[in-house]
Amino acid sequence: MKLAKKYAESLKSYDRSKSYDLNEAVKTVIDTAKAKFDETIELHVRLGVDPRQADQQVRGVLVLPNGTGKTKKVLVVAKGDKADAATAAGADFVGAEEMIQRIQKDNWFDFDVMITTPDMMGVVGRIGRILGPKGLMPNPKSGTVTMDVAKAVQEVKAGKVEYRLDKTAIIHCPVGKKSFGVDKLSENISALMDAIVKAKPATAKGQYIKSVTLASTMGPGVKVTYNKG
Repeated sequence: MKLAKKYAESLKSYDRSKSYDLNEAVKTVIDTAKAKFDETIELHVRLGVDPRQADQQVRGVLVLPNGTGKTKKVLVVAKGDKADAATAAGADFVGAEEMIQRIQKDNWFDFDVMITTPDMMGVVGRIGRILGPKGLMPNPKSGTVTMDVAKAVQEVKAGKVEYRLDKTAIIHCPVGKKSFGVDKLSENISALMDAIVKAKPATAKGQYIKSVTLASTMGPGVKVTYNKG
């Protein structure tokens, strides 16, 4: 009940029908983030594309200028010098078949991202039905199937995010923490919006960016004015 009261107070503190410019929207989201923990700020972008069409998918990755504020645990499935490179780059867990067995037998998921080399995809693929629903299946498009595992590990640790269209034509993506402040959050959001605009499918017609909304973990959504795309 206490949280609901705070939420209600937040709703009264700004005009929900109004669209704010980026800096003002970020400040409003920060002000309405009333939880006692450092809330994550998320960007929600509705696009004018048809997610049912294969040629209108919008997906990509980028390293946010100021990171995400969360340190992700990385598992690298690789052998030999690639395993050594992953360890040197700061991977939290490194191994080969034994890691796959650990996931299968012990239901072990103490990691946020799995990275693997192409030659190990056959092994990783055995547990694809387990990894897929959890969003952990490595994919070349997200840079998690690569020969350069060291670079992949460093990017994840630096704050790489993946953005992709959901079934309702909306992209949901974290852009940092409340404690980042207006400038760092605005910089991250601008970088993500630029990436989404550049990823516009050639077959997309009409208005591409339909709406942009910012929200904290426990707070209400704030509309953002976006005139590009």
